[in-house]
Amino acid sequence: MSTLYSSFNAGISGLNANSTRLAAISDNIANTGTIGYKRVIASFHSMVLSGSHYGPYIAGGVRSSTMRLIDEHGTLTNSSNATDLAVSGRGFLPVTSATAVNGGSDTLPLMLTTTGSFRPDADGMLRNPAGQILLGWPANADGSIGTFPRDTVGGLEPVRINSNQFASDPTSHISIRVNLPATGTAADSDGATHDVALEYYSPLGTTETMTLTFAPTVPATGSSNEWLATVTDPATGTVVGEYTVTFDNAPPNGGRILSVSQAPGAPGGAYDPASGEFTVTVNGQQIALNIGAPGSDDSITQMAESFVPVALDRNGSPVQALVGVQVDPNGFVKAYYDSGLIRTIAQVPLVDVPNPNGLTALNNQAFRVSPDSGPMFLWNAGDGPTGEIVGFAREESTTDVAAELTNMIQTQRAYSSNAKVIQTVDEMLQETTNIKR
Repeated sequence: MSTLYSSFNAGISGLNANSTRLAAISDNIANTGTIGYKRVIASFHSMVLSGSHYGPYIAGGVRSSTMRLIDEHGTLTNSSNATDLAVSGRGFLPVTSATAVNGGSDTLPLMLTTTGSFRPDADGMLRNPAGQILLGWPANADGSIGTFPRDTVGGLEPVRINSNQFASDPTSHISIRVNLPATGTAADSDGATHDVALEYYSPLGTTETMTLTFAPTVPATGSSNEWLATVTDPATGTVVGEYTVTFDNAPPNGGRILSVSQAPGAPGGAYDPASGEFTVTVNGQQIALNIGAPGSDDSITQMAESFVPVALDRNGSPVQALVGVQVDPNGFVKAYYDSGLIRTIAQVPLVDVPNPNGLTALNNQAFRVSPDSGPMFLWNAGDGPTGEIVGFAREESTTDVAAELTNMIQTQRAYSSNAKVIQTVDEMLQETTNIKR
């Protein structure tokens, strides 16, 4: 009778196992259109209770287990939103819950996802419809990314985009190209000076001006080929730079810079002959002025009899408004302004674990690190084992409807067969009961 009852139990275990498989299939089909969904598979494992080849056989039945194939990637599809993000390859985007952020938690819980449609919320944080907020490393004022720990989330912060954000791009470099009259340093010269107005953008986005004055050194006889270059801040009358520029008067470099010197204690930074630059500081703002290297034909010159401003070129821009944000393949969040300025405001790393399928699955296509997944590590996107971050894209569900429907048919037939086993055992037990009659 134990053999007969074991058949009954085996049939019940078969019903349970196929019910589990049907539940997995149902979940997969229900999430066919769910962005970033990872399908679940059910596996069956036999249970052996009979330990001997002799005597009655005791049916052990079957047990089932499920696994979510997190390392399986869905198709990437295009979108019109720049901050719709997906991962092309290995790795996960770090996100956290809006509840934790709004609650002012010091330690934000780390969740992982492979895709998301992120848009700025009322506070400017990039958030998807499920309430997950994108995390990243904040950039410094100059757009560089500092050094942060890679095995913890301590350095990660919500990526914040303010649509009403304004920015200034202060001038840090001005290139000056002028021609000074060779007759200006001759003994019979009238010693006339020549001014060059240098406009620049301040850190506040305003347009300011400083003056570069060239004063010739007039000798008693002959020609000195020497000019005193003085940089002055007209607003205060302060001299911020003073240099003596000597020009060559012999071939092959006639008319080009021979040397640039500075008197002891004179204002301004030292002249670098390799780059042809010196730095002046105006109201705390450092600006490199490039006049050219000695012997170079791309420099200020001293030729002929006329003063000719050839070219002035500066970097920077006035105050500008934010017009858009994009994330590049390496995870750098770039802010674009209406003047053409591009500034890095954050970097989104990719999280990797040794066993992605060991991650704990959460609601809304999110996952959490677990003992089965192994420890996490933060990589720069595109480095190490991780893939790249793709903007204007989302990852589709990994469900294959045709395959799931085929599995459903198989499951239905297997369930019916196990039910038939139970029915058969019931009839056999009824026959056993009828022996007494």
